[in-house]
Amino acid sequence: MGVPSRALITEAAADLLRRLHDRHGALMFHQSGGCCDGSSPMCYPDGDFIVGDRDVLLAILDVGDGDGVPVWISGSQFETWKHTQLVIDVVPGRGGGFSVESPEGMRFLSRGRAFTEEENAQLSQDPPITGARFEAGARPPRGGSHVVAEAADACAIPAGRAAQVQG
Repeated sequence: MGVPSRALITEAAADLLRRLHDRHGALMFHQSGGCCDGSSPMCYPDGDFIVGDRDVLLAILDVGDGDGVPVWISGSQFETWKHTQLVIDVVPGRGGGFSVESPEGMRFLSRGRAFTEEENAQLSQDPPITGARFEAGARPPRGGSHVVAEAADACAIPAGRAAQVQG
């Protein structure tokens, strides 16, 4: 088993992202830490958001658009979320004022899944790439698709809990 991706995207969100890519070109996400736009993943034309030296690259999402979509988070916020896999989903509603999906009547939404102890151990051996390291040429290995059919597919119910839910 390889190191788990720190970020995934649902098929519905990937579909919207591909349409936005056709309109805007290469894109990027920055996981907002609050303030004006809550804690939504903000989608920008690639390079329109200045990534800081301490920001952390969670993944470069392969959604089939050819470019890959980097997902960034601030270094301080990463320290809080480092045990959580970010799952980018989309729901009806108005997106953040700065995010490119805003006029679409849809908004990107962050969901999360806590990594297992085994996954945390694997991730601790694979330090994340910071903005400074990215600027110096560091890139994560290509890991195939990051697309899941539904957010729940990234958050399977453990076997013991599944029996309780069904019973």
